[in-house]
Parts: sequence; structure tokens; C-alpha cells
Amino acid sequence: MKFTKMHGCGNDYVYVNCFTEKVDHPEETAILVSDRHFGIGSDGLILIKPSDVADFEMDMYNADGSRGAMCGNGIRCVAKYVYDNGLTDKTRITVSTGSGIKTLDLSVENGCVKTVRVNMGSPVLEAEKIPVVSDTSRVISQPITVAGKDFFYTALSMGNPHAVVFLDDVENLKIEEIGPEFEHHRNFPDRVNTEFIKVIDDHTIQMRVWERGSGETLACGTGACAAAVASILNHKVSSRKVSVLLRGGELQIEWAGEGQPVYLTGPAVTVFTGEYPAGK
Repeated sequence: MKFTKMHGCGNDYVYVNCFTEKVDHPEETAILVSDRHFGIGSDGLILIKPSDVADFEMDMYNADGSRGAMCGNGIRCVAKYVYDNGLTDKTRITVSTGSGIKTLDLSVENGCVKTVRVNMGSPVLEAEKIPVVSDTSRVISQPITVAGKDFFYTALSMGNPHAVVFLDDVENLKIEEIGPEFEHHRNFPDRVNTEFIKVIDDHTIQMRVWERGSGETLACGTGACAAAVASILNHKVSSRKVSVLLRGGELQIEWAGEGQPVYLTGPAVTVFTGEYPAGK
């Protein structure tokens, strides 16, 4: 199986061109290739496929083999792959995902994609649709007890469920302990991605993220969108353009308000190509 490893702000995936390759057992393959000691090493597997409804299809799997609906960092790398490898010459493309069709605008320098702006769609705020168990129709700055500690969280979906928690300090957070507790909390029937946020100023936030099925990652595109939306809803920032500082880099998020789409802009990088298993 020929593959390309790519990343967006350190959120790395193994990409397979399914126009020419076939992956029979993607769930099992995702687990094998994601292993950072015995595999290629990644946050998951993304298959780039033909589509009847868009220019391309993104079929993604987390590191534990579970299927993902959407990945903001992953889809930017899909755009880079298809352009840089000659599958398209368009600088605006559509990609079908588990959470709908996304439109991407590609910024090209010297024949290669450098950054991508993605229309991520409108955030879902209705608790039932996220889904999240709640006595209220929306969950904005609601209390929750996790592992015996009290927090306030805001829940929304960007094609996958998110819980955003504001803290005074995220650097010293023991995310490997609290992250799994949030992920498997009874309030989240489909598990949840959790963003831990420190507000820097009126247009900048710092974020660490625990992704369901992958653990802590250096970046999460849908999580950055969720964090920016939650920051605006909770009046933590005054700007509709929010810079999100992640462990793997910086993403720019724009949201005009309810009923409007969220736009995500960030880099896409090719790391290396290869064949798995090596030498076969």
C-alpha cells in the first residue's frame, strides 16, 4: 500500500490515494499504521476516494480504528494532496465527508498548496443533535463534574461532538488523566472531543485538545472551530476572527454568528511518502 504522511499543525495522518490503491480493512489498517513504535505513526488514516457528489471524498479513521466524520486539519491535507499530485488543477474544490460536503479554497505558491481555507459549515448548538445529555436545549457554560472535579463546559458539533472548557492554565493540565474522563462521560453518548482553553486576549486563545479515539493531538481543526465559537458565545473574545494557538501551530477561525458558516484557515504539509509494509 503506497501512502503519504501529511500534517496540519502537527495533526498527522496517513493518506492513501484510493484512485489507485485499495484498502480492504480500513479499521484494522488505521490501527496498524497509526502505531508510533511499530507502524508509520499518525493520528489516523485518511482515504482519498472518487465521489459522485463532490470533487473528492475523504474517508477517515482514528488511531483506534473508529470512524471519524470530519477533520479540519485532515481535509486541508486532502486538498494539498490532490492538487500537488495532479488529481485536480482547481484552486476551489469540494470534498465529501461524513459530515457533509465541504468547500475548500487553496492558496498555491510555486506550484504547491501552502494554506487552505475551509468552509466548515454552521456549528450545531442543539443538545440533542450534538449529541449531549442535558436538561436544556443548549449547553453553554453549563456545570459538569468529571473525575470528582467541577468544570463549566460549552457543547457543540462541527460534524463531530465537542466540549469546550475554559481554564486559567492549560500548560500544566494533566490532560492524559482528565481527557479520557471527559471522552467517556455519561453526558456524551457518542464520546466527545474536549478542548481546554486559556484566553490570551480579545482575539487569541490557547488550546489543548483530547480527541476521541486518538488522545491528545498537537492540533484539531474542528476543535479549533468549536473553541472559537464557544469563545464568542461566552463573550471571552470580542473579535469574530480568532487566532487559536495549538501545540502544533496556529489556526485562524472566522465566524460571523449564528446561522453562519465557520471558516478555518491553516497550513498543510507533506512529510514523506512510502510503502506499507516497507519492502513488500
